Amino acid sequence: MNKLNQAHKREKRAREKIKRLSKIKKKISVFRSNKFIWAQIIDLDSGKTLISFSTKSLRKMEEYKNKKLTKTQEAFEVGRILAQKAKTKKIQEVVFDKGRYSYHGRVKALAEGARSEGLKF
Repeated sequence: MNKLNQAHKREKRAREKIKRLSKIKKKISVFRSNKFIWAQIIDLDSGKTLISFSTKSLRKMEEYKNKKLTKTQEAFEVGRILAQKAKTKKIQEVVFDKGRYSYHGRVKALAEGARSEGLKF
């Protein structure tokens, strides 16, 4: 069994658990690459993306253009801004779907950033 198959098994197991146990109908889905991190809030009933934000979008924002942030600090800001956007759409509670990634480093920073703005998991 190679690493990719193991990652897909972890991802499938995490998503099945969310579907089975969750009463909340919205989730934050995270995708991470070596350079960037993306996060979306998805409506579980319709499967549509309600809000999305990434480090690419963050770097285009005027207030972050000249700042030198580490990837972990960028992930925290992505979570914070995503939560602010969720507040404007009156989303207060979500389920955190980390997918195949371990809950540490940038994924954890994104979650903490969202929590710092009042989004509940």
